[in-house]
Amino acid sequence: MHLLQSPHWGALKSQFGWTRREIPLTDRRIPAQVLFRPLLAGLKLAYVPKGPAVDWHDLRQTRQALRELRQFARRKGVIFLKVEPDAPPSPDLQAAFSQVGFTPARAIQPVNTIVVDITPPEEAILAAMKSKTRYNIRLAARKGVQVREGTADDLPLFFRLTEITARRDGFAVHAPDYYRAAYHAFPPENRALLLAFYRDEPLAAVMVFAWEGRAYYLYGASSNEHRDKMPAYLLQWEAIRWARRRGCRSYDLWGIPDASPDRLEAEFLHRRDGLWGVYRFKRGFGGRVVRSAGAFDCVYSRPLYFLFTQLLERRTP
Repeated sequence: MHLLQSPHWGALKSQFGWTRREIPLTDRRIPAQVLFRPLLAGLKLAYVPKGPAVDWHDLRQTRQALRELRQFARRKGVIFLKVEPDAPPSPDLQAAFSQVGFTPARAIQPVNTIVVDITPPEEAILAAMKSKTRYNIRLAARKGVQVREGTADDLPLFFRLTEITARRDGFAVHAPDYYRAAYHAFPPENRALLLAFYRDEPLAAVMVFAWEGRAYYLYGASSNEHRDKMPAYLLQWEAIRWARRRGCRSYDLWGIPDASPDRLEAEFLHRRDGLWGVYRFKRGFGGRVVRSAGAFDCVYSRPLYFLFTQLLERRTP
């Protein structure tokens, strides 16, 4: 099951305008977390992020689960239901969605990510990285960068670093209350706030989460100081080591540009827009590009859905 289908993620989103419902599918064998979001004039949408937890290769099971989700959302009076499966794209999967009344739609979560296999020994994980990344990890340690696991008392420091990152890189960031809620939504064994320091000066921080054998790097930030000491590289390495201690088998570096692996490699050196800058950093950790099937919408009110999508397009830069 994906992190975004965990009850802890649902608890987080329920603090920021969403309502969480968990329903059993296909003879009560498969749980599905459905999030509801109110829109204007009493309207609402339904959203299943990275779920439900079906065997996506079992197309019969997939179609049955989608039918039940469609019926459930209809009873709740939403204008549309969005499902983002935790599955790779395939003609068979797209056909299964189509047969149940879904159409391809705009995704909310990143379509592309990089996933690192962290089951080998640490030496083998390092050896699989790009040589420059491996060098930067060791450079940071030689230069005196130290990483420690933080506590809730360090959250204000994390907020300050996110503000610096937003101003420098032009990234949108959440309000402090969101990061605080994310940290507290997960049990201590399922989350970590890691911070990198140089001579007691905070340089960078990451917030990572673990769920059912997978770790996810969701939030990160850094200062403008001592960037030549490469603190972000050592920080990610220590996050991978933390995930291994928690028994995780993979480490998900989260979003990268929505492009094919060939195009990613051909363009990353001269692209800085969107997620291209972070791809240059993330590719160095030796993972593989993993593409998801994207999103599919089941529409119950065509006129209202059209108005909603038009409004969304206007608000997107």
